[in-house]
Amino acid sequence: MHLYITIKKHLSSIILPGVILLSSLCFMSCLPKQRVLQSSKSKHQGTYTGNRTPSKRTDARPIVISASAQDYINRYQGIAIQEMNTYGIPASITLAQGLLESANGNSTLAREANNHFGIKCTSDWTGKSFLQDDDKRDDCFRVYNSAEDSFRDHSEFLLRKRYAALFELDKDDYRGWAKGLKQAGYATNPRYAELLIDLIERYGLYEYDRREKTPEKIDREDRVLTVIAENVQEEPEKAVAKPPVEMKIHEVKAGETLFNISKRYGLTTSELKNLNGLKDDQLAIGQLLLVSQ
Repeated sequence: MHLYITIKKHLSSIILPGVILLSSLCFMSCLPKQRVLQSSKSKHQGTYTGNRTPSKRTDARPIVISASAQDYINRYQGIAIQEMNTYGIPASITLAQGLLESANGNSTLAREANNHFGIKCTSDWTGKSFLQDDDKRDDCFRVYNSAEDSFRDHSEFLLRKRYAALFELDKDDYRGWAKGLKQAGYATNPRYAELLIDLIERYGLYEYDRREKTPEKIDREDRVLTVIAENVQEEPEKAVAKPPVEMKIHEVKAGETLFNISKRYGLTTSELKNLNGLKDDQLAIGQLLLVSQ
């Protein structure tokens, strides 16, 4: 009797796991093939995010959020989206350029002339003008009735042969646009593309970009590229209106203060704070500061 019980327990210990294993295999085989493959991929490969999904920061630098930058974004996001829908320029790119070139809307040009992108007067400009030292003393800059007019003029400035290839990109491809602008000579700063991408991913500006269906993209490209072809005669005039951006950016290093950074670039601490929309003297290592007016 004891021998019988021992053998029964032994057989149960072998058979029961086998039954469970067969049941599991049967369940998996009953699942759709795609679901099984997805389950396997999720364990070993993670989720594919695509080329335009924000990259994760690999450094240990703190993410610095500027209150004035956030205010600028909240104020002008609607205009940037409108320009994107008209021309195909990612809203994230327009906002990031505006943040950089107007110092979060705190530059003298932005405040007194509604000029967010530093576009200068040309022989055909009939509007008001604002004089400010730049490439030469008392350079003439355009004065706009509204920020919306400045954003529209900036979009139309990009309708040039040197930027034509960018309008063939998807209108949510902010990385392609950032790199393309630098390669086309929009700015002289070698880190210009990196600066744009950093701002876009720091403030989540990619959330304002919108994908478009293939027929919509084809229609937009045809319309915009036709305008660019018609603008060829005006290229020299546009080049004068906005030479390459010579943006001076300082990256904060350990031990630096607002005082010694401002002194280094011939600014007062108040000017440096206004340029960057800073409300106090606190700085973080790796923070990017605009140091040219």
